[in-house]
Amino acid sequence: MKQKLLLLLPSLLVAGAAHAQLGVKAGINAAVLDGENLGSTSTDYKTYYHVGLLYQAKVLGPLSIQPEVLYSLQGSSFKDALGNYDTKLHYLNVPILAKVTLGPVFVEAGPQFGVLLSEKADGGVSASSSGNGPYSSYKKGDVSLCAGAGLKLGSVLLGARFNAGVNDINDVKSVTGTNDPRLRNRVVQGYLAFQFGN
Repeated sequence: MKQKLLLLLPSLLVAGAAHAQLGVKAGINAAVLDGENLGSTSTDYKTYYHVGLLYQAKVLGPLSIQPEVLYSLQGSSFKDALGNYDTKLHYLNVPILAKVTLGPVFVEAGPQFGVLLSEKADGGVSASSSGNGPYSSYKKGDVSLCAGAGLKLGSVLLGARFNAGVNDINDVKSVTGTNDPRLRNRVVQGYLAFQFGN
């Protein structure tokens, strides 16, 4: 039985590669840092963008696996008693999605793993690129859960996706060491993609 499974696995991989499509994609991000224990500080959505590559490999019937490599600009708008400021977080994101396609309609879901490449804060005195302020330093790793849907029109994909961060990315602790501020990425994406071949 084990030998049959070992023989079946390469066959599935070869079959998947034979029905795989590489693509490019780009779109907009409506991003916010959802917070807890922020005191008088509030956050709001900012519009940014993402761009990258996707690779869709069919597994069985309507099911396929779609890993992507994306550059994604995320962050948030902050407002407190000292002023308003915007935080820009530059991520390299790798979503790995299970995708079901029925006719022109598809749905997709899966985890996303992100690495923070750089960060910048503009405006107000509460956050700055020099590291001042309560929300001016962020952890390098981010894990999100993604879900989305869209339409496949020939080689063109039109889609929307919601990415919900599951880990706290704020790397600044409160002075008292208790009730530390917590921040999680929340991103609503709309995108256009083009697939090559097949």
